Amino acid sequence: MNDNLKKLNHLPHNFLAEKIILSSLLTNPEAIEISLRSLTVESFYFKNHQEIYRAIVFLYQKNHFIDTISLTTFLQNQGLLNEIGGIDFLNDLLNQIADISHLEDYIQLVQDKFLRRLLIKLGYKIVNSSYTTNIPLEDIFIELETNFLNLTNELEYSETLNNAELFSNIFLELKEKSRDNNLPGLTSGFYDLDSITQGFQKSDLIILAGRPSMGKTALCLNIALNVVKQTKQPVLFLSLEMSKEQLTYRLLSNELEISNTQLRAGHLTETDWNHLNNAIKTLSSLPLFIDDSPNILTQDIRTKIKKIIFEQNQIGLIVIDYLQLMQNSKLASDNRVQELSQITRSLKRIAREFNVPIITLSQLSRNVENRVNKRPILSDLRESGSIEQDADLVLMLYRDSYYNNTEKVDSVELIIAKHRNGPIGAINLKFDPKSTKFKNY
Repeated sequence: MNDNLKKLNHLPHNFLAEKIILSSLLTNPEAIEISLRSLTVESFYFKNHQEIYRAIVFLYQKNHFIDTISLTTFLQNQGLLNEIGGIDFLNDLLNQIADISHLEDYIQLVQDKFLRRLLIKLGYKIVNSSYTTNIPLEDIFIELETNFLNLTNELEYSETLNNAELFSNIFLELKEKSRDNNLPGLTSGFYDLDSITQGFQKSDLIILAGRPSMGKTALCLNIALNVVKQTKQPVLFLSLEMSKEQLTYRLLSNELEISNTQLRAGHLTETDWNHLNNAIKTLSSLPLFIDDSPNILTQDIRTKIKKIIFEQNQIGLIVIDYLQLMQNSKLASDNRVQELSQITRSLKRIAREFNVPIITLSQLSRNVENRVNKRPILSDLRESGSIEQDADLVLMLYRDSYYNNTEKVDSVELIIAKHRNGPIGAINLKFDPKSTKFKNY
């Protein structure tokens, strides 16, 4: 190779794999479509390889036939032929053994080295930012999180399956489900809801919205308890509004089906004391993790999830109570709507990264109170634009007795206002306001 074509060799790269890929592109028309699914110009390490790949992609997009003659002509017209090593280098590519059946393996080798170079570049960037003391730490962490998420997305993109593999995997998955009557998703414990959603799906961002005192926290506690009891999978409940002690009292009240006030006062019968003892034994043995850290950031959530996975080897569900109390940075934001947009996008990324459903509670705007029909709709979500866009499932609570005060045991409507992968509608649940317990209707 000419001296002017050489590049520093201390960064990860695979020279031979790059040459074989380029050779495949010049000798097999199918190779270009396979390569475009995963490789960008920057995936190639050597400058001349980048220029050749860029030229091939350009010719392909213009529907030109691709061979050494068309490529040589294009590079010559662009004044790049000598830069890439001349006609001799292109002829040398044709002498490479290019077996298209192994092309994806070579692509994976090249992409692996590319991602490692990005990691090294990010490492240098972190070090330099750390020395620059006029940059707030919060800004460094946010940029670091964004860069790592981009790297994760690059990794997912580089592992794209071809159509045959994709359909084969789906066929095997459906075959497995046909033998198993269980839900494909995580059960909520409420039959009608599970019937519509087929359970909470992995990597889904689920929004549960309602006006204050409608029962959002109570329903999510019920769901968390149902999940952890039925699946034994760890559940992380992040409470930004209520303390651990308050939530623990609610859980016990829920289990004993007595009022929170009665429990806190200790006005219990002998039977109640026995039930309390059994409830404490049961709840303390479950992998339900309640965290009441205030002003939690999205990067904190990722850290807490990793800790649970390290200790428990898995995580089943994450619940956040509630969205409007979250922050994207410790610094106050001038644009709260934009900040919430960033938060919902980060939560969706976390759900995908850890392949776990995330339920996030959200407040509804006061617009509901100004209507005759107070059943909520999607536009009632506070700062609704990004929430509607990022959420896979939006659930809304409506209790008629909240406005009319007519029933002791409520009939509650749970409205499925958005369902990315299924139907919308509404189901009925029973709600006992005394013990804040939801039941199947």
